[in-house]
Amino acid sequence: MQLAQLNIAEGVVAMDDPQMQPFTGRIDAINALADRTDGFIWRLTDDDADIDGALSLRLPGDDTTLVNMSVWDSVEALFSFVYKTAHAKVMTDNRENFVDMPKQHFVLWWVEDGHIPPLTEAKARLDDLRDNGPNPHAFTFAMPFSAEGQPITPSFPKKDCA
Repeated sequence: MQLAQLNIAEGVVAMDDPQMQPFTGRIDAINALADRTDGFIWRLTDDDADIDGALSLRLPGDDTTLVNMSVWDSVEALFSFVYKTAHAKVMTDNRENFVDMPKQHFVLWWVEDGHIPPLTEAKARLDDLRDNGPNPHAFTFAMPFSAEGQPITPSFPKKDCA
């Protein structure tokens, strides 16, 4: 089994606004970092987009919310990328450029090896987490589950989880 993740965000201004440049100007570098990070398997892109794919993807039925989705080999590998690499600084440095999401905006779930989840599947997992809280089908770093559906104690401190 492999770990899928969906993270959504909404900018306070349009992505092409100069205010967003400290974020948008670093997307390619952060995506390249993810691509070469141990445990990385796949990330959602849109090669047909007029702008960087990472900035053009949206949830089904929602044209304002940015989407980041990827697949990793473990909870620990994804956690390490999110919190222990340059990715963490980019997100911390740009918090003021994003709307404070009133609902859960990040979800993890297990997929069969080689399965590339469509956005509709990811949205359903996020909705499940929002409706039911962490469970074996939709969970968070703070309350992760094994691929077998059992709660796990990760090797990283839960206090580090956003």
